[in-house]
Amino acid sequence: MAFGLAAFSYIVALIIDAFLIFFSIFHVIAFDELKTEYKNPIDQCNSLNPLVVPEYLLHVFFNVLFLIAGEWFSLILNLPLLVYHFLRFRNRPVMSELGLYDPTTIMNASDLTRCQREGWVKLAFYLLSFFYYLYGMISSLIQ
Repeated sequence: MAFGLAAFSYIVALIIDAFLIFFSIFHVIAFDELKTEYKNPIDQCNSLNPLVVPEYLLHVFFNVLFLIAGEWFSLILNLPLLVYHFLRFRNRPVMSELGLYDPTTIMNASDLTRCQREGWVKLAFYLLSFFYYLYGMISSLIQ
């Protein structure tokens, strides 16, 4: 029973994935508050935009660990979301700060629905990934 780089990468991915689950839950709640007009779009975008770059960087970080450890299947599972994050950030609206959400367009029905759906899909992906990383950690510790 050895503690190798693969086990370390799965442990780090498991911890980071827990944070990403909380980010996704916050995302879903924030857009639900916007949909029910409980909060101001400017305040909501100011609270969501600072979380975009840390979420993307955390996701890239543990995927780099998977790349270094040679965990190709885990990397391939995360590749679609990595590409989506890259394309979404590249096509973000022009704003003075880093972020994806523009307060002037966020209340459009199509944008609000898309952002809410994005939050739910990310939450489902991160939850499924959490259990896969748990399995990967246990299997790499046993080997």
